[in-house]
Amino acid sequence: MESCKMNDFLEVLEPWLDRDYIRKAYLTDQDHLVFFFTDGGQKVYHIDDCTRAQLHHIVADIRKKGVPVEMADPQ
Repeated sequence: MESCKMNDFLEVLEPWLDRDYIRKAYLTDQDHLVFFFTDGGQKVYHIDDCTRAQLHHIVADIRKKGVPVEMADPQ
């Protein structure tokens, strides 16, 4: 898992936010974002300076780019 700041995460991810590269994303119940890539790889991110509301905004933006996002059931 990679920990990062929100601005760094958005900068790195922006060029790749596309269904051609990311098959789907998953938000875990621990607020980790898991990306499943079309080549079979995956990467887990923990954004350590992000509120839950900001994280949900990021998820909404990912969906707007056409990438399916699944979310863990709240406990």
